[in-house]
Amino acid sequence: MAHRGESGSSFLASTLAGAVLGAAGLAWWLLSETDRRQQRQRQERNLRLSRLQGNDAETLDPREASRPMRESELQDKVHQLNQAIEDVRRQLESLSVSG
Repeated sequence: MAHRGESGSSFLASTLAGAVLGAAGLAWWLLSETDRRQQRQRQERNLRLSRLQGNDAETLDPREASRPMRESELQDKVHQLNQAIEDVRRQLESLSVSG
């Protein structure tokens, strides 16, 4: 009878170890899928922003996307975005006045 108890407990231990390994594998896969999805969304967002600014060639080059921006480049981009926002605001105002 003692032999049965030992084999039952080793079976239980093996089952628990398999469940833990399976859960760890599932967690790793879910994290890697989430990371891939976020990276893809960032790339798509960067591509859309560059198209809005008319800079398609810059964003399509992966070396450019991975290169950190200098402070002056970042300020220029912010200035361009602010100008584009202001242009859209003016267009919306003119539509609401004429409409």
